[in-house]
Amino acid sequence: MIKGISHAAFNVKDMEKTISFYEKTLGFKKAFEIQKPENGEPWIVYVYGGGGQFIELFYGANEENPYKDENIGFFHICVAVDDINEAWKRIVETGAPLDDAPKQGADHNWQCWTHDPDGIKIELMQLSEESPQAKFISSL
Repeated sequence: MIKGISHAAFNVKDMEKTISFYEKTLGFKKAFEIQKPENGEPWIVYVYGGGGQFIELFYGANEENPYKDENIGFFHICVAVDDINEAWKRIVETGAPLDDAPKQGADHNWQCWTHDPDGIKIELMQLSEESPQAKFISSL
């Protein structure tokens, strides 16, 4: 029944700045926009992350909701990369926030961290063949 995760959706404060981050830092591609049906005003922008997956960005956010480890609910998104060191280099080169440099996690995958202009935490992960994720996927 379920084919995969289609998109994650975020309310954003500054659409141009956010699109620039997802395109320049993460390599996503702006796919299309949707206007409000009732008045044609800008409403949603989709950025494509590959494999049929998108991030849906909504205009008009203006109230901060700072992340705290103890918050219940949304924690972060994770994007898969081929080379964690190249991903980190791109974060550095684009001037994006440098939250955590590449390191190997408890699951044996390589990871590094940044966040988007609205504070959404983003993990970049290079899958290791020894990881439980890779072993599960290969068992399917």
